Order: sequence, then structure tokens, then C-alpha cells
Amino acid sequence: MTRNLRAGSRASADRLARLLNLVPYLLARPGIEVAEAAGDLGVTERQLREDLELLWVCGLPGYGPGDLIDMAFDGDRVTITYDAGIDRPLRLTPDEALALVVALRMLAETPGVANREAVERALVKIENAAGDGLGAPVAVRLPADNRRVTELRAAVESGRALRITYYSVARDETIERIVDPLRMLIIGGRAYLEAWCRRAEGMRLFRVDRTDAVTRLAEPARVPPQAVPHDLTAGVFRPTPDLPLVTLRIGRGERWITEYYPCERVEQSDGEWLVSLRVTDLGWARRFVLGLGPEVTVVAPPELAAQVHAAATAALEAYAAPPPDPAAVEPMAPTDRAVG
Repeated sequence: MTRNLRAGSRASADRLARLLNLVPYLLARPGIEVAEAAGDLGVTERQLREDLELLWVCGLPGYGPGDLIDMAFDGDRVTITYDAGIDRPLRLTPDEALALVVALRMLAETPGVANREAVERALVKIENAAGDGLGAPVAVRLPADNRRVTELRAAVESGRALRITYYSVARDETIERIVDPLRMLIIGGRAYLEAWCRRAEGMRLFRVDRTDAVTRLAEPARVPPQAVPHDLTAGVFRPTPDLPLVTLRIGRGERWITEYYPCERVEQSDGEWLVSLRVTDLGWARRFVLGLGPEVTVVAPPELAAQVHAAATAALEAYAAPPPDPAAVEPMAPTDRAVG
């Protein structure tokens, strides 16, 4: 099914490009035979006639007489009588070409991207077609630890298992793991290693900037058949019903939480908002709440409220401890170096 959808999308894109160039092609060759045009365009005569029938219902907004593309047939010959403004082949503007070059260069630098050669070929074609319109050569640097990314990319391509030392924010601890790498990803400007974690017995995403050490093992990577790559269309974090649900009462200054984090429920009012969201771990939620301003109150679960209260109280008590009395501190005896 996926292969058929991809093939259909590619065919539709090819047809769109052909249609955009067909009108100016016919304008330059009034009265051309359909068979000759089909040969020039690399399609069958039947496909060209189907394209011409589609062009008949294309045109400018309004889509009435005088808005749609029109043509005249004389036997097997065709002539465009109204082009609806499509009077020249599709060409990229300098800004469009630059945007494509930047996007393709980012794609080429993405760790683990498949068929990098095709990306490079597309870059060469666009840069050659744009010529001097691009100005200075374009260089793209991804916001990631390039040395570590290069190291992990080489490890993935080698097909070997890895021993990594990784800091888990959710558990606030550094753990050594043995993983079987699958691919490298760039998501939201950050580099990730996707791998089968033997400790967790599941697929995991490891942020490159939280990976302290990487050792390539002699044994080959063994990703089990049941391992399924993450669906990242909605981002890295995908809340599920089995994760803890946290409810916060937030003020105006903390409403950004609803835009930055996926929330299950947001009850808005003129003053405070009630926000519910899933978290991977209550330890992470405690540190998250403690890092926010005074306009946040934990409503649920009760254990999170108790943890936040205890941590905040301990911090306040540390600040409330009286400073040492300077008079009670015995002055240091001068050394010979200081005297002399």
C-alpha cells in the first residue's frame, strides 16, 4: 500500500510538471501534430490527449468562459488559443532556488539520510540552473555536536553494536547502555540516535548532546524483527494514556506551556488557566515545575504537589540559614611569605 501511494504521488508530481510546461511548449509550436508533441515530451499519444483534456478545465479563478485555458484542434493538430497566463516554462526565482538549495543541503547533512547521492545530484542541477542568481556559495551547518554526530553516523553505517553513556533527563541519572543502532535523525534542530536498547528491550531515541561516551563494539548490531521505528510525524514526544497526567494552574506569564507542550486539556479563563498534560516521569515534572515562576500551582497528582512542596521548602530553608558570624571565625596566622 505504501509503495503504491509513493508511486502515485510521484506520478502526480511528474504530471503537474509536464502540464506546467505543456502550454508554453504548444504556444511556441502552433498547429503541431499530437504525435510529434508526444514524442518530444516523452509520453504516449494517449497520455498527451488526456493531459490536453485536463488543461481544458484549468485556468484562472472564476473558472468561466475567458478564464480557462482554451485550444483548437484541426484533425490531429492542436493550437493553444488562450494560455491563462502560463506563457513560459516554469522557472525558479532566485529566492525559490536559494530556499531549495538550503533545504537540500540540510537534507544532505542530516545523519543517516538515505540516497544522499540523489540529493547531491538535485543540488547540482538547481545550482547550475540558477547560475549567478544564488550569489555566494551556500554553506549549511546543522545545530548539533558535529564530532559526536559524525562518530555516531559512522557507527550506524558500520552495522556494529554500541556501548553508550547516556544522561536521562526523565530519571536525572547517567546510565551505560548497549544499543543496536538503526538510524540517525535530525528533529527540531537536534540530532538523535534511534536504536534498540538491550537494557529497556525496546526502541529508544537518544539525544546526541546527552551522550557522553560512545564505544563501538566488535559484535554486529542485532535489531530484532519486532523493533518498529518511531513515528515522528507529530514530534519526538508522543503522550500515551499510560503516562502520568499532570494538572497545573497557570497564570498569564506561563501560558506559553500550552504552545510548547502537547496538552490534553486547557480550560481558559480571564485569569488563571487549568492545564493537563502527560509526562514521562514525575521526577521530570517536579524539576519542570520548580523551574517555572510563581504563577504555577500543582493541582494533581497529589504526590507531585508534595514533592514540589518538599523541594521548595528545603531550598527556602537553605537560604534562611544564618550566615556565619565573622567575629566567631578565628583569623589565620600570617605565614612567613606574607610577613616577609
